Amino acid sequence: MHKEFLMGNEAIGKACVAAGVNVVAGYPGTPSTEVLETIAKENDGSIYVEWSVNEKAAMEVASGASYSGARTLVTMKQVGLNVASDPLMSLEYVGVEGGMVILVADDPGPISSQTEQDTRTFSEYSKVPCFDPSDAKEAYEMIFEAFELSEKYKTPVFMRPTTRVCHSYQSIDVKDYAEYEDHRPSGFVKDSNRWVIFPRLSYVNHAKIEERNASLSDEFSANPRNTVIKGNSRKGVISQGISFANVKDIVSEIEESVPSLLKISTPFPFPDKLVLGFLSGLDEVLVIEELDPYIERHVLEVCGKYGINVKVKGKLTGNTSRSGENLPDLIYKYLSGFMGWEEEEASALTGVPDLPVRPPVLCAGCPHRASFYAVKLAMKGKETVFAGDIGCYTLGNAQPLDMVDTCLCMGAGLGIAQGVGRVKPDTKCFAFVGDSTFFASAITGVVNAVYNQADMTLIVLDNSTTAMTGHQPHPGTGRTMMGEFTDKIDIESILRGIGVETVVRQNPFDLKSSVETVRRVADEPGVKAIIFEAPCAVLFKPETPYEVDTDKCIDCRKCIREIGCPGVVIKDGKVAVDETLCNGCGLCSGICPVGAIKKAVRE
Repeated sequence: MHKEFLMGNEAIGKACVAAGVNVVAGYPGTPSTEVLETIAKENDGSIYVEWSVNEKAAMEVASGASYSGARTLVTMKQVGLNVASDPLMSLEYVGVEGGMVILVADDPGPISSQTEQDTRTFSEYSKVPCFDPSDAKEAYEMIFEAFELSEKYKTPVFMRPTTRVCHSYQSIDVKDYAEYEDHRPSGFVKDSNRWVIFPRLSYVNHAKIEERNASLSDEFSANPRNTVIKGNSRKGVISQGISFANVKDIVSEIEESVPSLLKISTPFPFPDKLVLGFLSGLDEVLVIEELDPYIERHVLEVCGKYGINVKVKGKLTGNTSRSGENLPDLIYKYLSGFMGWEEEEASALTGVPDLPVRPPVLCAGCPHRASFYAVKLAMKGKETVFAGDIGCYTLGNAQPLDMVDTCLCMGAGLGIAQGVGRVKPDTKCFAFVGDSTFFASAITGVVNAVYNQADMTLIVLDNSTTAMTGHQPHPGTGRTMMGEFTDKIDIESILRGIGVETVVRQNPFDLKSSVETVRRVADEPGVKAIIFEAPCAVLFKPETPYEVDTDKCIDCRKCIREIGCPGVVIKDGKVAVDETLCNGCGLCSGICPVGAIKKAVRE
């Protein structure tokens, strides 16, 4: 063993490699992305790693490998679990052969997600056992236990780190290379009674799952990860994940009236016997958890089942918040109210000043800004609906662009546009989608539109990468996560193959041509598409920046009011270009009515 200072996601990735993982599949999504990337970086060539086209595909690839005896890992964020849930729900009934860990990173806050879903609740719903680490060190150690548990019970297993666990750093004892496990898959063994799901088999396996989970509840009750720390009062606090780490830190600063603490790291199947023992001798407990009142409900169930007269407080009683993160100052507030601590006892806990407001914005030189602006100019004065999607381009909703009217989930913009068009046929309906999202979940929407003869315009914002999550490759980039070069899958060819007859490729920075293209294509009947092609501004070296000719500038500020590029600023009361941000895209120059913005002259 040796020590390394690791991010939580790095620790999880390194643990998977050390545990002998054979196949890793996932879809990028903050806060989970670095797990798969770490494994790819640590890969000596013996591990197959892929960014799958979406989470459903990743789940199915891993399932097939696990059927064949391989140890597998699937990575995603909580929203991706929705996409993967179809195969997962049946997979639990079928079971696995090689250990299979499903890493789902939850995002309390939410910091970078559409929802505040709690995978512990999904774990109970799907009947899949769940591990809930409280820090990077525990996450590293849990991976080995998760693979062993999966193989022991022939079931997939959830690993549920949250954002603060995924992205925090910690010094961890990690295994040396000589200590790595060498897991060799046995290969697929044909057995239709096991691998082919039929109603009768599902009924039989359901009964087995319920029996197994009852046994697992007892096993988890004895798991040392579920830590008990005795206090000096008749009050207790039950917590989990990063919330427990914060609770423990706060309580360590208090000298009098300290509650007993219980950390639940294996939330499903719920460790009833452990909780029953913890409640003995207590009058009341406070449950502090993220996000659902999952533990709280189960503690109440234990009290009812065994006739325990302990008052249980938490989200359901209004003593803790039903949404958002449990930040340290908020946890202190919960504990102080519950324990009756005096204010001076929290002297070691000083408030953190508010961070400056930094609204999210498209990068300077982002081609999406130019694409949105072209569509906006082309459709000015017409009744339109702009259905957005998940990606950097969601930021097109901000002023002054104001070009995203709806955003639901990945790929939904196509269906939304079709639905609006059915209700208001005279509305010009647009659906915006990125190149990565197109492959992940938009193709079926195009098929639906063509098949059902919709009238809409698809705008594909092709910046040649998966920009929002860190520039991962996708089927249109011609690269795989294994470092192999492959044929690029051409979006235009796919659209024409589906039956879209009008497909136009367009450079968004050619503003005049872009506006004319949008006007012409949008007026055609049926389903049509424009592919705006320009690389992400982060992917290439900036060209010569632009500058403002102050003698020509009439201070109309159209360049600022129209596009909102962070590279165009007000300096000393006048319009200027911030050369540290400008990458030379030239969009602002095309907007200026007097030609006052031009490329800077360099000697």
